[in-house]
Amino acid sequence: MKNLFPYEKDIPAEMLEGIPVAGMDYLLAGRVEGWKGPFREVSSPVLIQGAGGLSRKCIGSVPSMDEEASLGMLRHAREAYSDGMGVWPRLPAAGRAERMSTFIVRMEESRERIVRLLQWEIGKTAGDAAGEFDRSVAYARGCVEVFERCGGKPGGLVVDNGIAGRLERVPRGVVLIMGPFNYPLFETMTAFAPAMLAGNTVVIKPPRLGCLFFQYLLRAARDVFPVGSVNIVYGDGRRIIPPLLSSGMVDLFYFIGTSPVAGYLKGLHPKPHRLKCILGLEAKNPAIVLPDADMDRAASECIRGALTFNGQRCAALKIFFVHRSVAGEFNERLSEAVRGLKHGMPWEDGVFVTPLAEHDRAQYLSGLVEDAMNLGAGIVNEGGGETTGTFFSPAVMYPASTHMRVCREEQFGPVVPVVPYDDIDESLRYIAESPYGQQVSLFGKDRATLKKLTEYLVHHVSRVNINCQCQRSPDTVPFTGRKDSAEGSLSISEAVDAFTVPTFIATRNADGNVDIIEEL
Repeated sequence: MKNLFPYEKDIPAEMLEGIPVAGMDYLLAGRVEGWKGPFREVSSPVLIQGAGGLSRKCIGSVPSMDEEASLGMLRHAREAYSDGMGVWPRLPAAGRAERMSTFIVRMEESRERIVRLLQWEIGKTAGDAAGEFDRSVAYARGCVEVFERCGGKPGGLVVDNGIAGRLERVPRGVVLIMGPFNYPLFETMTAFAPAMLAGNTVVIKPPRLGCLFFQYLLRAARDVFPVGSVNIVYGDGRRIIPPLLSSGMVDLFYFIGTSPVAGYLKGLHPKPHRLKCILGLEAKNPAIVLPDADMDRAASECIRGALTFNGQRCAALKIFFVHRSVAGEFNERLSEAVRGLKHGMPWEDGVFVTPLAEHDRAQYLSGLVEDAMNLGAGIVNEGGGETTGTFFSPAVMYPASTHMRVCREEQFGPVVPVVPYDDIDESLRYIAESPYGQQVSLFGKDRATLKKLTEYLVHHVSRVNINCQCQRSPDTVPFTGRKDSAEGSLSISEAVDAFTVPTFIATRNADGNVDIIEEL
């Protein structure tokens, strides 16, 4: 693979605007202040070519807080909630919706800078970065609309079996939000917007990668929300998150990451049965290509499903089961599609393959390729698996087998194992025995076969896609998973409910008592 990294002088001027990000501000008790303590430099996966070779470009710095500082943030959130008697949870629903709408408008003022930082910090293409921002705004606005229509209104009177009462939903308390590096804005917003609308207070821990743009949200949060209701804590998660959960002051834990880490963190809470969790975890989403599949459609959907954002998505397709009779044709289509993918910098027009967000990811992926080749797989596409710095050229591996690492581990990168099968039960057995259960894609034409497979697969995964790739969209339907892939679910339609607790105000259905319920 030729060297694709630019010299500093070759970077478009607009991409260098505001880089490195100036200042290390943080939000403390309603004030935006400059951090005076230790800090961490943030380096881009976009390496810079120079006389001495490739080097990481520093694009900013963030505070490196300790346990004491992070616990201080949590106490502010606890005080702002004040057992449900704080300013924010007691604000009428219409007022919370209005302020969230104002925050969204303020966030939109920073769209250009945030989109640019998503390209610099995690290597997302210009189109994908803009898409993430716009989707985040649409999700938040969708939550506001649902809240105004349903969640912000008192429930109607229920009369049954001699009891009269009203069902309402109240906030859970303090919410700890930990989004992932691959969708740092969107996945944070899917928790932040409904949690705030519901009347909770929040502590946000930005991911290690994809953290700089939070600098552009601090003043909007300060100006819009009451003191202490929004808190952003920076630092090494391994150091600052355990004390937060061990304190017992977190009521809801929203986390996107791995199941081992989630299990460890949940166990730190002194009353884990009281801790409500919404978790998005690993996935190993398979595609099953049946012998009667439309090869053009299957290859196109599979390549997009596997390689969009370099495969760094939990909803990506990560293993293909292809009937042996059509495997040759399918591999040819995949190879042809991969050859047409443009490698380059995130800001270049038409680019598809960009630098990997994690600096050591290419080395890990090379290890998967080596393991597969040692066990009998080959690289189908020319140049597959070649690396330069943080670039990794997509590799289609065939014939893969389920005892290879690339078929067992979530690769989170552009290595695509193609497993030939003779009997569909081989593929179904893999899915049933897998510790993961997010989604599956089926490609075929015979409706009876698709119906039979779907009836089986819905008991092992949370979404079955017919002749299309795995994905999260649309955001109005639940996004979740079975087994080790998720706990809880989220969508615009159910988001506010996920961050609230139902409560029933009741009385005997007798004279006078019902009037009291109606007046409360």
